[in-house]
Amino acid sequence: MTISSFHPTPRTLMGPGPSDVSPRVLSALGRPTIGHLDPEFIGMMDEVKELLQYAFQTKNEFTIAVSAPGSAGMETCFVNLVEAGETVIVCVNGVFGMRMVENVERLGATAIVVSDEWGKPVDPKKVTQAFIDHPEAKFLAFVHAETSTGALSDAKTLCQIAQQHDALTIVDAVTSLGGVELRVDDWGIDAIYAGSQKCLSCVPGISPVSFGPRAIEKLNNRSSKIPSWFLDQTLVMGYWSGKGKRSYHHTAPVNSLYALHESLLMLQNEGLENAWARHKTQHEALKAGLKDLGIEFIVDEAHRLPQLNTVLIPDGVDDAAVRNTLLQEFNLEIGAGLGVFAGKAWRIGLMGYAARSENVALCLAALKSVLK
Repeated sequence: MTISSFHPTPRTLMGPGPSDVSPRVLSALGRPTIGHLDPEFIGMMDEVKELLQYAFQTKNEFTIAVSAPGSAGMETCFVNLVEAGETVIVCVNGVFGMRMVENVERLGATAIVVSDEWGKPVDPKKVTQAFIDHPEAKFLAFVHAETSTGALSDAKTLCQIAQQHDALTIVDAVTSLGGVELRVDDWGIDAIYAGSQKCLSCVPGISPVSFGPRAIEKLNNRSSKIPSWFLDQTLVMGYWSGKGKRSYHHTAPVNSLYALHESLLMLQNEGLENAWARHKTQHEALKAGLKDLGIEFIVDEAHRLPQLNTVLIPDGVDDAAVRNTLLQEFNLEIGAGLGVFAGKAWRIGLMGYAARSENVALCLAALKSVLK
């Protein structure tokens, strides 16, 4: 067998991620590689931190990019903050809440699960009751924007409940960062993680995280050793912080961080509020077109993510056949349903660079053609 260079077919990515990457970010990815301890690279790292602080709307000094995808960002928060024997209230309304439970249990901690129907937001009343029933709980963990369902939960209210019970919050913002309102400092979020490949429209493989003062205090006063060497943020701090020389921890994904820097710069240039509004505008256009096709949304409008649209597959329509035809004939990717929605729903992404009028028009025209 003769193997030649790989040249992927250009696709329009309108699934649950990765999202379309702009030519500007792809260009940044191809710039000359330099050392991960090069003074120029260290200077760029400092700019990434500043740009992430803007994206998260935080002044947290410890705001960095973990050299791994969003799942590692999740694990970073849990392994650094949660210790064996502690109690964590975990909200589950989709796949990614379930993964939080896995993290808690693997650390030898106790997960108190607050369950809500898939497609529904986290119910604050249930969370309040969980704290009443379990006053020993030290954490509240929840998914802000559930990628598996397209439901948006009220992060501000949930954080207020945690604060009232002197608990720290761990928040999944993988799909929300850059797409909908998110204010880490104003809402009192203690630890948060996201992903590069969703509304930031960067290449996959990087996870922005931010730890607030209460999370740093917990981290610095642990009674046990952090169970992961690579994700131990007390070690990573020396690489991402400090004047002059940085301590070596690992070889950072240099070119991927160039790309993240560029994508964050684009977000700053557009303005956060403008980006949030753009996602909403394109969602409204998609919603109107899907209605004309007789396609219904699963999530109530009040709790619906504009950037991740979960819709019911019409009766009699072959899920896999439609998605395959969209991919092969239109070079258009949309996502399949996960969990209880497998085979019953499609997930149509309007994330970051993909949230453009031409993408919405292509998606609607392609769906109309295939369904007909």
